[in-house]
Amino acid sequence: MSDLTNLVQSRHSAIKFMSDTPISPAELNEIFELVKLAPSAFNLQHAHYVPVTDESVREQIYQASGGQYKIKLASAVIAVFGDTKAYSRIAEMNEGFLALGMMDRTEFDTTVRDVTEFYERRGAEFQREEAVRNASLSAMMFMLLAKDKGWDTCPMIGFDPQAVAEAVGAPEGMLPVMLITIGKEDRSKPRPRGYRKPVAQFVSYDRF
Repeated sequence: MSDLTNLVQSRHSAIKFMSDTPISPAELNEIFELVKLAPSAFNLQHAHYVPVTDESVREQIYQASGGQYKIKLASAVIAVFGDTKAYSRIAEMNEGFLALGMMDRTEFDTTVRDVTEFYERRGAEFQREEAVRNASLSAMMFMLLAKDKGWDTCPMIGFDPQAVAEAVGAPEGMLPVMLITIGKEDRSKPRPRGYRKPVAQFVSYDRF
């Protein structure tokens, strides 16, 4: 069995965390250094993370979540945002290729034009969907990497998006996608993984 298989099988959503288990910015940055390798459409890197350890900000997130206590116990709560305007930085994302000669000016200009038109033609709803889709890919990578480094996580969707955005001062265009609590799981009362469907119930080859 591979290390990745073991990792996937051992990761699950932690319902309760042990208190007084701080996580440092250095430890989080080790995870983020690898998270940045997650896939994203056109390499636009839509995801933006706001790790919250400050108690006053954490209290606001706690209130925005309807008082979910895991936020109080976790070592940190990570607000995950998706940038609905990530496509506007397509030139920035490709400047390195241009400088290295891996793209000529015509290819660079064509890429910038085509990607910009791709997003603008599909409109705000598509831009929002893309922010959620790509931030979610990145967030899954974060949770697997956290587990690999000995931390437990729980993704959360039960929160007031506007309140979370205001709590962390999110700029316009940054869409709250999920919260992730991170810490050391309290295993004093372990709970088995929830029921998982057999493969045949969620996989349909060629057609439904």
